Amino acid sequence: MTEPAAPRTTTLTVLMTPDMANFSGHVHGGAILRLLDQVAYVCAARYSGRYVVTAAVDQVTFRAPVHVGELVTFLASVNFTGITSMEVGVRVEAESVRERTSRHVMTCYFTMVSVNEEGHPIKVTPIQAETPDEKRRWAAAQLRRAFRKEIEQRSLEIRQHPEDFLDAAKE
Repeated sequence: MTEPAAPRTTTLTVLMTPDMANFSGHVHGGAILRLLDQVAYVCAARYSGRYVVTAAVDQVTFRAPVHVGELVTFLASVNFTGITSMEVGVRVEAESVRERTSRHVMTCYFTMVSVNEEGHPIKVTPIQAETPDEKRRWAAAQLRRAFRKEIEQRSLEIRQHPEDFLDAAKE
């Protein structure tokens, strides 16, 4: 008997309550970030069958405010696997139950690393991109991974020698 395929997606829907509000009356970004990290953890842990840790979060842009009373759905998917890491993409949609409308409020990407009982990185099963959507997500994840490495290198250079970049920034 063959083992069932590991689940690649996770969906979480949460009611936004008054205790999540910031001073402007919208849902606090930190409350959303906490839920994002949780859904990315669940998605990566279910796929890998292991405990996972967050290594990076990319492209967190709040496209629209989230209001108290809305239902927020987090749609998470393992898009790519490295040796020990996984990219989990999370699309966030806010739904007004009264108005019966839904809108895309955010998409971001988490790099999650599978670890063993001692906390050391451990290999994950390579993902098999089969559908056109899975292939598109896998290719985009590879490009984001390369871009993230470029940003890390450039950021290190700037931290070490900011004066070398001041003239270029003025142009």
